[in-house]
Amino acid sequence: MTSKNNGLSAALVSNLQDVLSKRKVGNEEKVGSDGSAEEAPSTSDSVDVAAVEEEIDDSRPIVLVTNGDGIDSPGLVSLVEALVLEGIYNVHVCAPQTDKSASAHSTTPGETIAVSSVSIKGATAFEVSGTSVDCISLGLSGALFAWSKPLLVISGINQGSSCGHQMFYSGAVAGAREALISGVPSLSISLNWKKDESQESHFKDAVGVCLPLINATIRDIAKGVFPKDCSLNIEIPTSPSSNKGFKVTKQSMWRQSPSWQAVSANRHPGAGNFMSNQQSLGAQLAQLGRDASAAGAARRFTTQKKSIVEIESVGVAGKTDTRVKKFFRLELLAKEQEHTDEDLDVKALEDGFVSVTPLSLLPNIDSDTQAAVSEWISKAL
Repeated sequence: MTSKNNGLSAALVSNLQDVLSKRKVGNEEKVGSDGSAEEAPSTSDSVDVAAVEEEIDDSRPIVLVTNGDGIDSPGLVSLVEALVLEGIYNVHVCAPQTDKSASAHSTTPGETIAVSSVSIKGATAFEVSGTSVDCISLGLSGALFAWSKPLLVISGINQGSSCGHQMFYSGAVAGAREALISGVPSLSISLNWKKDESQESHFKDAVGVCLPLINATIRDIAKGVFPKDCSLNIEIPTSPSSNKGFKVTKQSMWRQSPSWQAVSANRHPGAGNFMSNQQSLGAQLAQLGRDASAAGAARRFTTQKKSIVEIESVGVAGKTDTRVKKFFRLELLAKEQEHTDEDLDVKALEDGFVSVTPLSLLPNIDSDTQAAVSEWISKAL
């Protein structure tokens, strides 16, 4: 297994392992609710964001939270509840309305984004009909919130690992990266969710594990001693409360295997409408115009084993346009691989450690950045 050369020296690794191994988050270190009933997030009517006025307690640092799984996901809800219960932060949420976990660093320029207020007890929250990057870009623009800049952006807690090359696909990591691009320190947090092992309560355990690191981050940003020019990607093992401690790691080359399956439009009626549902209003109107001007349309379906082929002939002004349509569905499959490099994020996660990987906007993490993160975590934890 190879890894990206992030400039992590052997001496730094040894020092980090020595320091971080001394900190062990036990089973008792959990963050949850106080036992009282919490208000479930609920969406109100869309708001005129230009008219939004908020009373901000300037004595408390502002924390902006987003994610990739959507605003109703248990990971985000657990994280926001814990931050609110701390009682020392102004917590704001700007998260996707629906699941955008594999949206990567995509945006939706030129289209209207709907923003609706959401009720999350103790926080100011909005759901956005866009991606995680849209949420952070909008949140930092000054158009939505009354403040100009939060102290920290947290993206998570994501359901599923974002190790290795999954970082390039992850909406959660992209949200944190967008904050870094805008000059705001950020953390992305993921729980190594496994279908047959994980439970929703593990998100609260995961919050308990990473909350000390979040508090240390906010404290040291205010002091000006948090490492600059990097974002931290935090990967929490499947059993959060039995983790072996924090470990600074390098980004591996690990990724899930893409598996494309042919889909029959007859068996999955929604498949034929998928692309049209994703089109912008302008594209749909243009398509309606083309359909209206067509002299005639004929459609036939031919099923060939697992694939469906649609031949569409449309006569317009004496011309024939023949198009072939096929429908497929992507599934990501976990790959069983042997990882030997102890410094890789996926190896640390498999071994039960909380992986902390510094990410930079540069192609490779330079040794100075790696050393700064090493020194900061040594002092913080």
